[in-house]
Amino acid sequence: MRILITGGTGFIGKQLAQRLLDLHSLAFEGQAPQAIERIVLFDAFEGEGVPKDARIEVVTGDIADPKVVARVVDGVDIIWHLAAVVSSAAEADFDLGMQVNLHGLLNLLETVRRQGNRPRFIYASGFAVFGGTLPPMVDDDTALTPQSSYGMQKAVGELLVADYARKGFIDGRVLRLPTVAVRPGKPNRAASTFFSSIIREPLAGEPAVCPVRPDTQVYLTSPRRVLEAMLQSATLAAWTLGEQRVIPLPGITTTVAEMIAALERVAGAEVTRLIRWEPDPTIQRIVESWPSQVRTPRARALGFTADPDFDAIVRAHIEDTAVSP
Repeated sequence: MRILITGGTGFIGKQLAQRLLDLHSLAFEGQAPQAIERIVLFDAFEGEGVPKDARIEVVTGDIADPKVVARVVDGVDIIWHLAAVVSSAAEADFDLGMQVNLHGLLNLLETVRRQGNRPRFIYASGFAVFGGTLPPMVDDDTALTPQSSYGMQKAVGELLVADYARKGFIDGRVLRLPTVAVRPGKPNRAASTFFSSIIREPLAGEPAVCPVRPDTQVYLTSPRRVLEAMLQSATLAAWTLGEQRVIPLPGITTTVAEMIAALERVAGAEVTRLIRWEPDPTIQRIVESWPSQVRTPRARALGFTADPDFDAIVRAHIEDTAVSP
């Protein structure tokens, strides 16, 4: 089995690659396990902490470049498409967001279509596809209403993947991810980056800034649940998924104040004193445009699960990164 992970040197890409290496094989629903022979990590940069293994190949380049994409998709059985310009960066630089998030995806899909591989194609989307005036509870059938360039690009991406799957060019499935926390590493330009930094940095003894009000709600999932969902979505058979290929994932709804209270319960008050509040109206507006109350009956019926609470997410981060509370 040959695998391609775009955005492969990012934190989810690296963790996914390591999990696949540890598994050694992958079994599609209704089929025997297949040995994992090659994992190509394709990204715009080499990154740090990439798994060291003979089965790993790191390729750097522009996802909108047809030649390099033709090389990395050649003969692949599964593609996890994680590459993206994140929310605030896509909002600040419209051309860059379109180049990577939309034209890059279309280049990848068209290259696969021309080569005729029909791989399983897992596309990472998010709840930024919603915005504006929303119903009290967003569910599997809520219409897409993006209020940012990033959200628009992800919404168009969902439609592209679904239609390429309908036409039989790929075996596509879309994972609509809640905000992922706690991400390891350093802050990026995503509007949601502070949801991780207000936990990660204080646990490491460093100060952190929270740019939104304490009562701001967010719909969250953990890196552990994302990895589980990435693997599970790839193994599900086409007949199990049916015609609807978009899977909004289960998460938990919490507030920033509740997140910090959980951090204090797990790690102590001296840790939370490292957080300071510096309101940023732009970040507040973007975050408030995302739904925080979500119902996901289809994903749960397919076996996807949410974290029990934010305390569990904090503890998982401590375990996975070996930090001391």
